[in-house]
Amino acid sequence: MAIRNTGPLLSRLRDLMKLKYLGEPIHGYIVFSEDAHQNEYISACDQRRAFITGFTGSAGVALITQTEALLWIDGRYFIQAEQQLDENWTQMKMGLPETPTLSEWLTKNMKSGSRIGVDADLITYSEWRRINKEIKHKGINLVALDTNLIDRMWSDRPATPSNLVKPLNIKFSGKKCGEKVEEVRQKMNEKNATILLITALDEIAWLLNLRGSDIIYNPVFYSYVIVTHTDVHLFVDDKKLSIAVSEHFKSENLSVIIQPYEKLHSFFSDILASDSCKTGNVWVSAKSSYNLVNMVPKSNRISKPTPIPLMKAIKNSVEINGLKNAHIKDGAALCSYFAWLEENISQGNLTEISAAEKLLSFRSLQEDFVSLSFETISSSGPNSGIIHYAPTPETDRKLSVDEMYLCDSGGQFLDGTTDVTRTLHFGTPSNYQKECFTRVFKGQANLAMSKFPHKILGNCLDSYARRFLWDVGLDYMHGTGHGIGSYLNVHEGPMGISWREIPNDPGLQSGMFLSNEPGYYEKDFGIRLEDIVLVKDSITDYKMPQRPFLQFETVTLCPIQTKMLVIDLLTDKEIDYLNEYHSKCLQTLTPLLEKLGDQRAITWLKKETQIIQR
Repeated sequence: MAIRNTGPLLSRLRDLMKLKYLGEPIHGYIVFSEDAHQNEYISACDQRRAFITGFTGSAGVALITQTEALLWIDGRYFIQAEQQLDENWTQMKMGLPETPTLSEWLTKNMKSGSRIGVDADLITYSEWRRINKEIKHKGINLVALDTNLIDRMWSDRPATPSNLVKPLNIKFSGKKCGEKVEEVRQKMNEKNATILLITALDEIAWLLNLRGSDIIYNPVFYSYVIVTHTDVHLFVDDKKLSIAVSEHFKSENLSVIIQPYEKLHSFFSDILASDSCKTGNVWVSAKSSYNLVNMVPKSNRISKPTPIPLMKAIKNSVEINGLKNAHIKDGAALCSYFAWLEENISQGNLTEISAAEKLLSFRSLQEDFVSLSFETISSSGPNSGIIHYAPTPETDRKLSVDEMYLCDSGGQFLDGTTDVTRTLHFGTPSNYQKECFTRVFKGQANLAMSKFPHKILGNCLDSYARRFLWDVGLDYMHGTGHGIGSYLNVHEGPMGISWREIPNDPGLQSGMFLSNEPGYYEKDFGIRLEDIVLVKDSITDYKMPQRPFLQFETVTLCPIQTKMLVIDLLTDKEIDYLNEYHSKCLQTLTPLLEKLGDQRAITWLKKETQIIQR
């Protein structure tokens, strides 16, 4: 990956830090990855951390002092950071025992009285409180700046996108936005809340049954929403809204007042000063920016997550059927792709990028396809060992029958969002690679077949997927499962499956969709197997009073490459699970592939789903 010299940028930033802010200079400056709406994936105009560091991964926190430049990243990005950071930066590998947290580093290395600046529109209230609490006892102060220092030096910063907003038809959403707002108001009543501020873009898109394209791969649009018991205010650039949006609100029984996007802060300030605010609570999630949350007096502030993430995570019957249908279409596209790849890879002229482009062409043939759901991870050999790798012209490798190929990809369809990973070898894998692959599969199957109590935290299930790697001293440095949207963001909370504690995890509940994606990575190869699973009610031999049990249903449909498996390491239960899964893939995908006229994919599918005999 390309490395650029960040020395001149750091020098300019350090000069800006010497200026007076609220009366004095600042001695450190924190740059987060997220935008003002706390999006994981952001537009080019908000890629401030990438601008100052040169590191392009989706997560990471930078700290710049007059003498140091440090970047905290998690295990997904260790290799990528090594390839992208220049000598000015120190990589801080999160999750390793020897790596201090940002707060720990500050308390150890900064003098009492040091002032650490941060753009208070780009840090969540909860993160502000945590860092401030951890450093203030050492006399170090977190300072909310009303200016962004990166923006002051970013002369060619891209413009903010302003793309058209489109209604999502009721046949895909399954519930009118007027009904959703009334349910939200009922939740507000339970907490005596008269005002609800919504800042998360996927929450707004879901609530109003609207979709946009301001952030690539994410069907959202820049906006804020304020809900009261009488009104809904949508703060958005009105040039994004066509007459179709007005007609949509009328048809879904919702009156919406359109306000300019940039007026949110002043309007919020005015409404906080009104009588309605004095008679009830104001609900604004602590995951919103420090600036917005801090506007609300603590005496009547509710800072818990809004009710929308949980409402959005528990899909209705239309969304459930839509997500299942999206994965059928996606499975057919993947079969077409892998069959084509197997036929052509030996020619030696395919690259990671050209292969990803071919996969996009197969997905584009499917009904109601809109776009990719994230940049395709098409990775060969050592690149497959980079957990969140995406090929660039500088890193684009030729595909080979002698190396592992990992493909993590997904699509946005009007009826659902997909995310699937398969790892294949089109030549002769080593015995060690096959054992690693088998242990990853065993973990995935073990989690897929598990039964668990209603509302159990996903954190409790994480080791189900790691157990067989742990048995031989192996592991992976990422979570095991994330939620997924219904034609929304590919990563969706509030639940998940991870060894890390997930704040505000409501526990697993029927109707949720999550990924099941264990993996294993080394310098020369990487393995990941990812399916999307539906949480549903379970049938068990016994029942406990008031303690229902749940299980997973795998909705991803794409064969696991059986030649990579060491059959002797599999139990009869695991073999039966895979045989049943492959039978479902064959029966479900064949009719769609026949409709597409793709005989090559049908032949490949039949070959890859042959029953395993011990």
